[in-house]
Amino acid sequence: MKPYRVILYYYYTPIANPDAYRDEHHLFCVENGLLGRIIVAPEGLNGTVSGTPEQCEAYMDYVRSDARFAGVQFKVEEHDNVAFQKLHVRVKDEIVNSDLPVNPLERTGKHLEPADFKAMLNDPDVVLVDMRSDYEHEVGKFKGAITFDMHNLRELPDHVHEISHLKDKKVITYCTGGIKCEKASAYLLDQGFKDVYQLHGGIIRYGLEEGGENFDGKCYVFDNRITVDVNKVNPTVISKCHICEEPCDRMVNCANAECNNHLPICEKCGWEMEGACSAECKSHPGKRVYDGTGYYVVNSNHYQPLQGLKSQQKNIKKMKLALKTESA
Repeated sequence: MKPYRVILYYYYTPIANPDAYRDEHHLFCVENGLLGRIIVAPEGLNGTVSGTPEQCEAYMDYVRSDARFAGVQFKVEEHDNVAFQKLHVRVKDEIVNSDLPVNPLERTGKHLEPADFKAMLNDPDVVLVDMRSDYEHEVGKFKGAITFDMHNLRELPDHVHEISHLKDKKVITYCTGGIKCEKASAYLLDQGFKDVYQLHGGIIRYGLEEGGENFDGKCYVFDNRITVDVNKVNPTVISKCHICEEPCDRMVNCANAECNNHLPICEKCGWEMEGACSAECKSHPGKRVYDGTGYYVVNSNHYQPLQGLKSQQKNIKKMKLALKTESA
């Protein structure tokens, strides 16, 4: 048993007043010592939070106690440390950026539980499609999966033609925790794909429940772990060091803040290049101090967990005052 937990989850459900719920949610996290990133939107809730087992249990109880989120599914992983340095609870238009004209509450691909997904992997009529960004599938993906050269889900419409010849196949979409596939699978159905599925709970849940068999490499995650092991059955390394091209699944962000590319760089090259991905980045005046992890926290003077809540409330007051002035 490790001393800390990391919780990954999402839930699509209408939230009538995202600003008010955001403030309530932020305050609960502060009072219970939780850190992480949480998005509140009119369409639902999405978050990754970290803390002690007791703090994480309190958080899950809190979320489930709200009838709107009673059916939420949490993916819980153990970790040696808290996986975040700060707490951010933000209101956005979507809980995952997509701009896709779909509503997962109306239609989406059929949910596949991890065991059912594993059983379908050997079906010759099945096609796996990775809905993650290029830097994510570079370090890890399922054997034989189709990947797109896209940086975010908003680019999916530019790539769907690459699989248009597979509309009569069984198409299974997958991503880290399942959230992108809710919209991606719905979009494929709108584009005429007949039999569309999604891995419910994503790569993380498949690894936790089924051992991650046939997932090659590591899974990219959006906290200070950067990548996590998934496959406990037949693991392998598929990525190469960006510098020396030796097999490497160690992901870093380039130390040059203006570059910040997500790349596999081995430990030796990481130290030699001071965390930079090129000679230009190594000599760049914006290069950050490399500590061997390749993970950088945005500097914030005298950060306090309540800071985000106060800033949000201040901005809301300013907007209300501006609207009042305009209508006067």
